[in-house]
Amino acid sequence: MKSITILGFSAIALLFSSCASTGGSTAGVKPYTSDTCVMTDNKLGSMGPVITKVYDGKEVKFCCKPCVTKLEKDPQKYLANL
Repeated sequence: MKSITILGFSAIALLFSSCASTGGSTAGVKPYTSDTCVMTDNKLGSMGPVITKVYDGKEVKFCCKPCVTKLEKDPQKYLANL
């Protein structure tokens, strides 16, 4: 019985820790105000969950993972317009 209780508490602790934010602090970050992807101008959320990243103190939102990958190859090229 004792081992079941310990296992239960461990499962609950794991559940709560997985809900913790991994994005870090957003204090001092310039918010992204557009409702379209920085790369494609697709409406955010039209291709699944919105992906949010921070580059040089600016929040940037993407419609999909391929857009994130493309920006990470040459961020200065795409971030110059923000």
